[in-house]
Amino acid sequence: MSPNIVSVLYLISALLFIFALRGLSHPESSRTGNILGIIGMIIAIVTTLMFKSVLSYAEIGAAVLIGGFIGTIIALKIEMTALPQLVAAFHSLVGLAAVFVAAAAFYDPMSFNIGNVGSIFKSSLVEMSIGTFIGAVTFSGSVLAFGKLQGTISGNPIVFKFQHLINALIFLFIVALIVIFVLTQSSSIFWTIVVISILLGFLVVIPIGGADMPVVISMLNSYSGWAACGIGFTLSNNLLIITGALVGSSGAILSYIMSKGMNRSIISVVMGGFGGEQASVGGSDNSDKIVKQGNAEDAAYILKNADSVIIVPGYGMAVAQAQHALREMCDLLKKENINVRYAIHPVAGRMPGHMNVLLAEANVPYEEVLELEEINYDFPMTEVSFVIGANDVTNPAAKTDKTSPIFGMPILDVEKSDSVLFVKRSLATGYSGVDNELFYRDNTTMLFGDAKKMCENIVKALG
Repeated sequence: MSPNIVSVLYLISALLFIFALRGLSHPESSRTGNILGIIGMIIAIVTTLMFKSVLSYAEIGAAVLIGGFIGTIIALKIEMTALPQLVAAFHSLVGLAAVFVAAAAFYDPMSFNIGNVGSIFKSSLVEMSIGTFIGAVTFSGSVLAFGKLQGTISGNPIVFKFQHLINALIFLFIVALIVIFVLTQSSSIFWTIVVISILLGFLVVIPIGGADMPVVISMLNSYSGWAACGIGFTLSNNLLIITGALVGSSGAILSYIMSKGMNRSIISVVMGGFGGEQASVGGSDNSDKIVKQGNAEDAAYILKNADSVIIVPGYGMAVAQAQHALREMCDLLKKENINVRYAIHPVAGRMPGHMNVLLAEANVPYEEVLELEEINYDFPMTEVSFVIGANDVTNPAAKTDKTSPIFGMPILDVEKSDSVLFVKRSLATGYSGVDNELFYRDNTTMLFGDAKKMCENIVKALG
């Protein structure tokens, strides 16, 4: 295949990736965005396979079949609640792939047209080492994030003295190693960069608490893109450079938007500056606080006699897989001419768009799903807020308690509505480890139990 045709096909593929990102920016166009991305990837793969440098279609085909089989099994079995850790796991593979490609280029530079063993082009060495560094950090950081989200590793932040200073010194040490590697082309220095970068990835994610995990996942997504971009330069593959840059920049922008939504400095989140206080606030004593408790029949009566209802979903809804029962409940309310809408916080759930995906799965109309800035002013004029599994994103302490680790984080102002129905298994704290003041407000009624069963019981009571 001629270089001109390859360039045109790669350009078409890159444009499809850009349009895919544009489509994924809104739930209504997300399916189209996914399709465009798939088409773009097919074009990119087929074009790459037409290169004369391809040595064995049998080996590539076997790898595609094995990977495709594993991916299909995972896609069929994965629960919606496990998507965040799945994303983290996939990010780790992207980072590891970047390290492997860099190693292959280092040991066989002639195959990559970047020189000979011991005399690799200096520019290629710089690109290779940067891609290796970012890829290794992405790999170890993603593995640790997966462990925290999966529950195999404690989600509590682990902090120690001089943590930031140690991380900074390790980073400077890696920079020095990269300089030495470019000058000496030593294999031992190359693998030292890999090992130290893996260590840095662990140290960057260890101090980050569960409340910041959505931002961490987004940042790791960005890292994986930049790792791919760096390796793209090593391989002189323009499409890989463009695609990596798209993933890296979009992930960074999304991380910034989420950090802004939490009123956090993105630097403090990435460096572990927020979350260290959580260990000391998680065990507050609620024995002297009064909670008003209700049941499904109470909730049905309150909902049926309201003119407007705002649904606030959270991770508890995802765990219980309650979105279908919730939509059925809302359909019954709408038949009574009750104005029903959904309020989504930027960091609800464990990854960006988690709640939107769940609601879309239940065929909730897109126009009824509103973001924080679109709906927050409506709570004072709303009769009932139905909170299902959300916690930190509704906690009034974020506005009043300067000692709270979530102070300053914009929240959904559900406490301003006339009545709050709060569906939750218990009075346990959320990711941040902070007790929710909303539980004890006079206008709050706690509905303890499984979110799905509670919604199903409310549906029965409404019928």
